[in-house]
Amino acid sequence: MKNFVKKIIRLVLTPLVIFDYRRFKMLDKARRFAMNSKDIYPCVKDKTVSTGFDRHYVYHTAWAARKVREINPKFHIDISSSLYFSSIVSAFVPVKFYDYRPPNLKLDNLSVEKANILSLPFGDNNVSSLSCMHTVEHIGLGRYGDAIDPDGDIKAIKELKRVLAPGGNFLFVVPIGKPRIEFNAHRVYSYEQIMEYFSGLNLREFALIPEENGGMIINASPEQAAVEYYSCGCFWFIKQ
Repeated sequence: MKNFVKKIIRLVLTPLVIFDYRRFKMLDKARRFAMNSKDIYPCVKDKTVSTGFDRHYVYHTAWAARKVREINPKFHIDISSSLYFSSIVSAFVPVKFYDYRPPNLKLDNLSVEKANILSLPFGDNNVSSLSCMHTVEHIGLGRYGDAIDPDGDIKAIKELKRVLAPGGNFLFVVPIGKPRIEFNAHRVYSYEQIMEYFSGLNLREFALIPEENGGMIINASPEQAAVEYYSCGCFWFIKQ
């Protein structure tokens, strides 16, 4: 249904693009670029009052980059988070990025390797600066070619806790709201679930990205998280 609605909107608005196209050609006296009707590429949803953005992915990566800057490690290890995060953070801290489906990404200070979050290539208590953001909620749902496993997320969390060094910093992000599975996209957790799963680690900071408009809430309360349906929770843990 959503795709059908998008097609209708596109068909309705495309004549407006044609009108702009013809006006542009009439005004374009210099002809600096080739312009042909076969190259028309209608972008009919961008005439907005403000610029829209994905609240989860813009805010949580901005939050995490600031935390890494604050921690200032010799190097940082990221497990399958947004490539935007690792690529930008590598500008000021060397980053080692691991993914089940490693990207062909080449940048200074950024190494990319294949890894399974259920069997990370690190010894116990070995990683002092670690992140895994908007990732664990997918594990075991088969979305990315991984094996179906109802407890895949719990196993991944245990593995992340295993490799984190005593005193080590861990940045963890998942959807927060009414606990449920939206198969096969992701799980949504409660604040209390995450705190239970990461028992044994100290919470340094909890930031909440509310579902509705408004900025990130730093040092949000469990009560603020409890009223959300699909928000984003950012946890900064330190291992005892």
